[in-house]
Amino acid sequence: MTNQIVEPSHADSIAADASGSIGGPIGSFRSKNNWWNPIRVLIALSASVYAIGYVLDLSCRNSGWVSPENYEHLCYSDIPPLFSLRGFADGLLPYLQTMPGQTPLEYPVITGIFMQVAAMITRVITAIVPSMPASTVFFDVNVVLLFIPLVVAVVATALTVRRRPWDAAMFALAPGVLLAATINWDLLPLAFAGIALLLWSRNRPFAAGLLLGLAVAAKFYPLLFLGAFLVLTMRSGKWRPFAALVGGTVLTWLMVNVPFIVGNFDGWAFFYTFSQSRGQDFGSFWFALSQLELPNVSNEILNMVATGCFLVMCLAIAILALRAKRRPRLAQLLFLIIAAFAVTNKVYSPQYVLWLIPLAVLARPKWRDFIIWQVGEVIYFVAVWWFLVGYGNADVKGLTQQWYALAILVHIAATSYFAIMVIRDIVQPEHDPVRSDGFTEDADDPGGGPYDKSADVFTLRRA
Repeated sequence: MTNQIVEPSHADSIAADASGSIGGPIGSFRSKNNWWNPIRVLIALSASVYAIGYVLDLSCRNSGWVSPENYEHLCYSDIPPLFSLRGFADGLLPYLQTMPGQTPLEYPVITGIFMQVAAMITRVITAIVPSMPASTVFFDVNVVLLFIPLVVAVVATALTVRRRPWDAAMFALAPGVLLAATINWDLLPLAFAGIALLLWSRNRPFAAGLLLGLAVAAKFYPLLFLGAFLVLTMRSGKWRPFAALVGGTVLTWLMVNVPFIVGNFDGWAFFYTFSQSRGQDFGSFWFALSQLELPNVSNEILNMVATGCFLVMCLAIAILALRAKRRPRLAQLLFLIIAAFAVTNKVYSPQYVLWLIPLAVLARPKWRDFIIWQVGEVIYFVAVWWFLVGYGNADVKGLTQQWYALAILVHIAATSYFAIMVIRDIVQPEHDPVRSDGFTEDADDPGGGPYDKSADVFTLRRA
C-alpha cells in the first residue's frame, strides 16, 4: 500500500470530474511502464503554462513595455527597465557599484547574482546582434533562465510527499504562475525553498538548512519558515534536527552575503533599508483603506502596526499548533505563516502569490479550495494593472480607486479563505486530505521529516 501513488482522479472530486475530458478516472488497466510518469507530465505542464504566459507578454515585449499599454495588456514586468536603471547595461557590479543618480539594487544577493548572470548573457547576445533592444533581450534571457527554478520548485513539491506527486499539478497549472511568473524574480526562492523542504522530508536537516539559507539570500520571506519549524520542534522535542537546520541556514546565508557586506555595506544593505522605509503600497490592506478614504495608518507608525499585526497572527498560529489535539503538519504551518505575512505586509504585490502556491499545494491539496483562492488572485491581477492605467494620469481612464480597493479585499479574502480551510484541517484532522487519503499506516506528516510520527513532548492542551 505504501508504494502506491494517490491518484487525483480517485481522491479529488474536481479532478475526477475534469478527467472526463480525457477518458475518465484512471483505471486498473493503465500501462505500468508508461514513459509519461508524474514528474515528466508535471514538467510538460509547467512548460506549457509558462510558454502561454510568455505569449501573453508578447504585446508588451513588442512595444517595449511602454506605459500605459503595459498595464492595459496585463503584461507589466519589472525585469526590462532594471537592465539599464541598475547599471547592468553598463557592466556595473550589483551592490558594489551604482549608476549615478540611481539607487543601489533593491534585491537580496542571490537575486542580484542571478540578474548579473542574465546581464552578462544579454551583453554577449547584443554584441552579436546589436539591432536587438537590450532590455528585450534581457527579458528573454531571464524568461529562459527563470524556467529552471520553476521546474525545480514543481518537481521538489511533487517529491516532498512521496505518495502524492500529482498534487504538484496544482502548482504547474496555477493561474498565479501563468500570470505572475515573469513579473519579477520570485521564482528563484521557490526553487531553493522547495529543495529545502524536500531534503527535510528525507531527514536531512543540515542539507535542508543549506538550501534554506540560499532561499533567504534570494528573498526575505523564507526566513519566516523557521517559525513553523520552531513551534513543531517545541511540540515534538526534535531539537537536534532543528539546530542542524538553523546552522545550515546561517552558514550559507553568511557565505553568500559576507563578501558583499565587506565590499560595500551600504549597497548591500539598501534592500533592507528600502523595505523598512517604504510606506503603504499596492495590494496591501493598508493601501485599500486609503483608497476607500477610511481612517488608515500613517506611514510614521505603519512599520510598527504591520509588524505588530503579523506577530499577533504568528502567536495565534503558535497557540493553535500547540493546542491542537494532533500535531499540525509542517506544510500547514508554513502556509499560515507566509499567508499572515502577505496579508499584513505594507505591500502585497501580485507576484507574491508565487510564494504561497507550493505551500498551499502541500498544506491542502484540494482542487476546489485551490481554484477558489486562485480566482481571487486573478481578479486582483486584472484590477491592479487596470488601476495603474490611470494612476497619477488624469488623461487616461482606468479602474477607480474604490473598485481597486474592493479587488484588494477580494484577494486578501481569498487568501484568508484558503488559510481558514487549513486551520479547519488542523482543528479537525479527519478533514485533512493528506491524513485521510487511505494510507492509514503513513498518515501523520509524510512531508515532515523528523516530525513524522513523533510523540508530543509539549502542548498547551489541558490535561
